[in-house]
Amino acid sequence: MAPPPKGPAARKLLCMCTLSLCLTYACYSLMGGPGGRRAPLAARAAPSASAPPASPASPAAEPSRAGAPAWLRTPPPDASPGPSRSSSSPGPGGAPATTPDYGEKRLPQALIIGVKKGGTRALLEALRAHPDVRAVGTEPHFFDRNYAKGLDWYRDVMPKTLEGQLTMEKTPSYFVTSEAPKRIHSMAKDTKLIVVVRNPVTRAISDYTQTLSKKPDIPTFEVLAFKNRTLGLIDASWSAIRIGIYALHLENWLQYFPLSQIHFVSGERLIADPAGEMAKVQDFLGLTRVVTEKFFYFNKTKGFPCLKKPEDSSAPRCLGKSKGRTHPTIDQNVIQRLRKFYKPFNVMFYQMTGEDFQWEQEEEEK
Repeated sequence: MAPPPKGPAARKLLCMCTLSLCLTYACYSLMGGPGGRRAPLAARAAPSASAPPASPASPAAEPSRAGAPAWLRTPPPDASPGPSRSSSSPGPGGAPATTPDYGEKRLPQALIIGVKKGGTRALLEALRAHPDVRAVGTEPHFFDRNYAKGLDWYRDVMPKTLEGQLTMEKTPSYFVTSEAPKRIHSMAKDTKLIVVVRNPVTRAISDYTQTLSKKPDIPTFEVLAFKNRTLGLIDASWSAIRIGIYALHLENWLQYFPLSQIHFVSGERLIADPAGEMAKVQDFLGLTRVVTEKFFYFNKTKGFPCLKKPEDSSAPRCLGKSKGRTHPTIDQNVIQRLRKFYKPFNVMFYQMTGEDFQWEQEEEEK
């Protein structure tokens, strides 16, 4: 039996059904399908005023901090912590104070304890170039001036570190502070100590030069250096002279720390061969030798090396105006008397450390 012919009414009904299905599908799509409705496009493009700002994609997105190149600076607190480059675990220093953002604050595992005008700032800046070292830029003076504030205060001064990074600080006056060895030992008996030493005569003149720049009305070096110049009696109570009696101060430290935990850096070699001295310091601290000769550039105007990053095209970073000051002219007879005064103490220091710093040889060559 043949099907009934399709008339105009049937075709009209078919078109209406098709149109209805299309409209239903369109509405379904606009409503977002399964999972609920989507906000209109304009509303989705504008962030909510109450929503927190998005975190930067990387630490590089943060604006640079003034005063130091990016490769020497502390990573921003909200940066994503990357993997540590060192396989060694953190040293002693007590339980870390957990913080909700970048890393944790820990007590230092290594300290630069001296000496003033020996080259401690240059050493600290070179160490801060190492990716596994985080150090305080300013001197905390915890173990000499701020000890009453407690270890919690001291820990809070420290920068945040990742697992495997080394926390450090430098305060040169620790070396000549009689209470400092015992206090540091009480904090952590296996703390590593670094002492930058320099020819005590040159160091004393440099110390005086710094004071003179701040107090131009002080007496001359020759006046301050002697109790009685006619008799040639050196005034060892003057701090500029007393600091250079290294053997006397070291004896105090050896009552609490073995010599194996104290590393001595030659201030002279730190200028003449910074990469060589840095290699020994990195070995002492258990760090990979990252800071090499490529990190240094000798500045003839300043008279000492400046730091730079090997792949960085920017100008090398030199220490500030307070470093490398021109020394006043000192009477040669006074200098000779100081050399004689320091010689037995220097010999004793060489014997105690097992290292000859050759200060007498350098003086003879001059």
